[in-house]
Amino acid sequence: MKVDRAAERGGAAAAAADADADADAAMCKTIEVAVSSPPAGAGAGEELHFTPPLNFAMVDNGIFRSGFPDSANFSFLQTLGLRSIICLCPEPYPEANMEFLKSNGIKLFQFGIEGYKEPFVYIPEETVREALKVLLDVRNHPVLIHCKRGKHRTGCLVGCLRKLQRWCLSSIFDEYQRFAAAKARVSDQSY
Repeated sequence: MKVDRAAERGGAAAAAADADADADAAMCKTIEVAVSSPPAGAGAGEELHFTPPLNFAMVDNGIFRSGFPDSANFSFLQTLGLRSIICLCPEPYPEANMEFLKSNGIKLFQFGIEGYKEPFVYIPEETVREALKVLLDVRNHPVLIHCKRGKHRTGCLVGCLRKLQRWCLSSIFDEYQRFAAAKARVSDQSY
C-alpha cells in the first residue's frame, strides 16, 4: 500500500491551522456592529453616513474614547449602543447633544476638568478618581469618554485605567502620544 506523505502533511498542516485559528479566536473577540433601525431623522431611502468623532478609538471591551462628538457623529454613536458618556469638559453640554442622549437613553456623567495649557496644567486628582469609578462600573458600559479633542484629558483618564490594568508605563505613554501627537504634554504623562 502506497502512503501519500504529501496529503498526510497537508492534513497535519490543516489541523495545525485549525488549532491556530482556535487559539486566535480565544485571544480576539469579534465585535459586530449592527443598526436595527435607521437613526432618528433618517427618511426612507435616505443614505446614512456613519462618521466617528475626532480621535475615536476602542479602549477596551465596552469602552470608547474620542473628541467632542457633534450631530454629524450621532448616527455612528448609535451603532455603539452606548449606555453612558463621560464628558471631561467643564462647558455646558450642547442642547443638540443633550437631545441625542435623551432620545437614545444615554446617561451623561460630566466631570469639568479645565483644558489648561502648559506650564499651568492642573489635573484634579479627586475628579479623575470619580471619573474612574464611573468608568470601571460595568453597569455604565458601553461608555464613551471624551473631552474637546480626545487628547489630553481623555488621555489622562485612559492612562489611569491602563495603570489599573497593569500596563507598563512605556505602553501607556505610547498610547497617550499616539492621540496627543505633537501636542503631548509632559505634565499629563507625569500625572
